[in-house]
Amino acid sequence: MKLDISVKAGKAPSSDLNAAERLADLASADMRRVDALILDRMGSPVPLIPKLANYLVEAGGKRIRPLITLATARMLGYEGDAQLKLAAAVEFIHTATLLHDDVVDESDLRRGRKSANVVWGNAPSVLVGDFLFARAFMLMVDAESLPALHSLSRAASVIAEGEVRQLAAAGDVNVSEESYRAIIEAKTAALFAAAAEVSGIVSDCTPDEIAALDRYGREIGLAFQLVDDMLDYGGLSATLGKKTGDDFREGKVTLPVALAIARADDGERAFWTRVIADNEQTDTDFARALELIRKHGALEATLDAARTHAANACDALARFPDNVWKTALTNLAEFVVERAH
Repeated sequence: MKLDISVKAGKAPSSDLNAAERLADLASADMRRVDALILDRMGSPVPLIPKLANYLVEAGGKRIRPLITLATARMLGYEGDAQLKLAAAVEFIHTATLLHDDVVDESDLRRGRKSANVVWGNAPSVLVGDFLFARAFMLMVDAESLPALHSLSRAASVIAEGEVRQLAAAGDVNVSEESYRAIIEAKTAALFAAAAEVSGIVSDCTPDEIAALDRYGREIGLAFQLVDDMLDYGGLSATLGKKTGDDFREGKVTLPVALAIARADDGERAFWTRVIADNEQTDTDFARALELIRKHGALEATLDAARTHAANACDALARFPDNVWKTALTNLAEFVVERAH
């Protein structure tokens, strides 16, 4: 069911917030209902489950994926409440993948705090991640839309494939740009795409409109991951800090590294082979890696690619009615790229 909201804009958020914060402010009423759903569905008679799950949820994050579900539904004028359950399911899928990723990557930190696997151990983290996946599927069923269930189920499967593909590629200095893009399309962009697509599904949009929403989410997801990969090398400011270098230490060949390797001379390629393929790293190697990445303009090239994807995301929204929600979603695409600075 649809409701015309092209004129009924509501109160505009403060202009001094960034685009993600403005979207969160605009969708705050819906997000409070989603948060209530999340807290309710995290409940369990097994005390460790809500304790561990809540630890990760409390760590914060921009909640961009569920916000996309809520905002696209509002942009379309959807009048029901299925988008609330689907947004909560999207957040549960994302949180579950974070728990599993930290175990696979042997991460120590998540959003500035000790990761759950460090606090409670690997086994509880994996099992609570499984619990959150199960809760996500229950929420999808409660939304009473088989096509939406299919969309998010497919995304969950594709995410797992992407993570396995990335694991298999770790330490491979011959990873092509095409292979890298296939990895991030699966492990990151698939959930962004589904988060936007499901709103179109429950809003009874046409197949072309649903495809446009999928494209918006997919393109913004690709831009998001490209910028994240830049930020692991300090972004354009190239500032070394405690949050940088994780991908390097884990032997991941992201686009900045792949471009630097593709443009390397023999001596530089020998360096990359030692630190990535042979996993022989010294305390000064990350600084050397950053130097080579900057020398070959790999960060700027990665940012250019992110800008292209963000522009594609904005183009995908052109067919939809102009309202504050469309503006907020357009601004979000631009914000995703701005994080690189």
